[in-house]
Amino acid sequence: MKTKMKSTLLLLAIGITTVMAQTEREEKFKVAGNCGMCETRIENAATAVEGVKEADWDRETRMLKLMFDPGRTTLHKVQMAIAATGHDTEMHRASDKVYNALPDCCKYERLEYAEKMNESPVED
Repeated sequence: MKTKMKSTLLLLAIGITTVMAQTEREEKFKVAGNCGMCETRIENAATAVEGVKEADWDRETRMLKLMFDPGRTTLHKVQMAIAATGHDTEMHRASDKVYNALPDCCKYERLEYAEKMNESPVED
């Protein structure tokens, strides 16, 4: 009886893990920034979006690794939230007003493709 109970619990745990794994998606995309303050700001903006499980920005590559639930949010929403804090992404360009308010160490070379891809910058 104990073996049957343990087997049932094990199968239940595996099933729950499988279902949870299917709801998460990993994506990587470029986010402009320079320093540790940028890293904190970018990661906090991403994880503040409902449905984002994890965000990890690499200063050297300027790539953000994102784990999120596509049933609860989209890449568009996450990139809009990041751009609203002053950091250009592949899909959205931060407004000049927000970018200019960044500390000097956080001012980066603006991404040209963000301008081309998004006709109107994200406003604050």
